[in-house]
Amino acid sequence: MNPVPFVTALAAVALILVARRLRDPAPKILLPLATAVIFVCGWQIAADAARYELRDKDGAFVRMVEIFPTPWSTLVGMWIPITDGTLLRYTVASVFRVAAGFALAAGIAIPLGLWAGWNLRGFQALNPLVQALRPISPIAWIPVAILWFGVKDSAAIFLIALASFFPIVTGTMTAVRTIPVVYVRSAQNFGLEGFELFRRVVLPASMPQIITSLRFALGIAWMVIVAAEMIAVDSGLGYLVMDARNANYYDRVVGAMITIGIIGILLDLGMRRLETLDEVRWGFPKVQGEAAAERVRTALVRKAATPARERAEVRS
Repeated sequence: MNPVPFVTALAAVALILVARRLRDPAPKILLPLATAVIFVCGWQIAADAARYELRDKDGAFVRMVEIFPTPWSTLVGMWIPITDGTLLRYTVASVFRVAAGFALAAGIAIPLGLWAGWNLRGFQALNPLVQALRPISPIAWIPVAILWFGVKDSAAIFLIALASFFPIVTGTMTAVRTIPVVYVRSAQNFGLEGFELFRRVVLPASMPQIITSLRFALGIAWMVIVAAEMIAVDSGLGYLVMDARNANYYDRVVGAMITIGIIGILLDLGMRRLETLDEVRWGFPKVQGEAAAERVRTALVRKAATPARERAEVRS
């Protein structure tokens, strides 16, 4: 058994223990890095444990058989798709489909959810239909999408829009209906009515939860596009996974999976940038505010502990 992954994993654990005691921004960099190293080491150990020796009928060694690709073999297997541009083209195709379907869903779901959340009769009319269709898996719509749109981009975009619509509309309705009544009453006391009340109070107050529903819907959309591209189109990262599996290139299968995960992280980070907008910033505690609160708590603990130390010194 190769001892390098074990030693590297122990070093990463030690790095985590040290990074926990450091001040920001060092932990934000070191902790994810150490966690990624531990994951890769575990991957290598599991792949090594799954290998076995292939021997002929006389018992002579022929070669080692890898049931699951190692990190290095995955990188080597992905070299050709990276260098010939296949990975880039498929990534652009997947991102385009997700962006188009997600934008279409948000453009319909947010206004509809705002209206249904603010209008009681609208909520009573729309919510039962939404709750009836929401549990249906987007994967179940693949045959319908192919029947309506054929094997082309529009089928995948339809599936993404469908998968994103229900989390967004449900989150938007809930966001509007859970606005504290004191916000609305206070605005009405200052003479805000109609569209001005909606624009100045209702929409800003519901935006934090809407942003959360958008992040949740984007994660679902990115998962659905992989399944849709395995069946409904002939390009994209999902198609790359299926094509590599059919060709028995499991190193490319794992490489495509890693690419999907990395892009998912980048999409989530991009969505989180919406939290910094002035219209919704008050709904999310900023890092500086959290740090200041932590300093206040630390100061209070020290202040409470000071009399005890002084009494101990007097006794001594």
